[in-house]
Amino acid sequence: MMTSIAVRLRPGQDLLIELERLVEEQAVDAACVLTCVGSLTTAVLRFANQENAEVLHGHFEIVSLTGVLSRHGSHCHIALSDESGRTVGAHLLEGCTVYTTAEIVLGVCSGVRFLRTHDSETGFPELEIEVVASGKGEG
Repeated sequence: MMTSIAVRLRPGQDLLIELERLVEEQAVDAACVLTCVGSLTTAVLRFANQENAEVLHGHFEIVSLTGVLSRHGSHCHIALSDESGRTVGAHLLEGCTVYTTAEIVLGVCSGVRFLRTHDSETGFPELEIEVVASGKGEG
């Protein structure tokens, strides 16, 4: 079963920090981003196979936000379009500043807990899905 949480972020708020704060405050063990529309003035992104972040300044439309979220760790990617319509996509990092709004709906999954555990094959903390016996996704 899936329930939802809807939130609107306001100008100046940090997109990732607020998402992480929300799942912590709501004690969310497993969720996914269903939709997000909005805009940013600063984007802090890590592009594919790069170690360092890129900081972009300007006015960007949020074309897409995807990810799995949990109070135990999250992983999100974002696609942004600039004033010319050029679009970039990358790993979402802290420092993405909302310009006018970010209207977000999360789908909260019951019966599972999303954890982030070290994967020796990739070297990264990867998704581990734990089934919760109570079916409530709490823990």
